[in-house]
Amino acid sequence: MRRSIDVVQLDATDTPDEHAPVSWTISVCDDYEDAEPRVQLTVEEIGSAGEGLVAHLAPDNARRLRKALADALREIGENEN
Repeated sequence: MRRSIDVVQLDATDTPDEHAPVSWTISVCDDYEDAEPRVQLTVEEIGSAGEGLVAHLAPDNARRLRKALADALREIGENEN
């Protein structure tokens, strides 16, 4: 099973100065030898499809990433929705 959850391409307004514009994708997959489902986070430079990094996150690490993002948003004064 593979299923895309969300895909975002950041435009120039999201990317400060000399930083490369990137896209990120969240998907779920269970195509592993242990057949356990994992969350996949893919980050790629726009225009370089297939050359990015893919993190295969077990549920505990996906929750840790979610918490880290919420903490970072809170740190910059954004309320979590």
